[in-house]
Amino acid sequence: MCEECYAEKSRITPLLNPEDCLKNHTQYICGSCGRCICIERDPKRNLQRWNFPFKTQEIAKLYLRTADYTAKRACGIYEIRNEKGRVSYKIFTNNEELELYLKKNTGKTCKNMTPVFTRGEYQEYDNTQVRKLTSGEIRRYMDEQTEGIRD
Repeated sequence: MCEECYAEKSRITPLLNPEDCLKNHTQYICGSCGRCICIERDPKRNLQRWNFPFKTQEIAKLYLRTADYTAKRACGIYEIRNEKGRVSYKIFTNNEELELYLKKNTGKTCKNMTPVFTRGEYQEYDNTQVRKLTSGEIRRYMDEQTEGIRD
């Protein structure tokens, strides 16, 4: 697992429409393994990708580093259940943010009110970049993702 971005595979993201995301969105480029993670703000909801709910803890973990970097603190992944028992995972910067979310979303609960995963301590890393990629970088990253290189 990459110490900086918590991923097992350095080319696993973007998950959805990877080429479009790499072309059009700002990326957090892991200074350790080179993995690109979308850090773009969604203009419709004014939220960053890491603010959205995730189907699994593993997927949420792929975006946790962007939350840590944005907040400049160790954030956490929390398991959220709705009234029908459906489970999702959300990243929050702290427990107060989780509590505020639960107050606004009365049909949702968090059983233990503690993260199922957190780095524990925020750390900066050398060589990290946040920027849009060049066309050559996109082509190389997509080739590596397709071929399974650097996994």
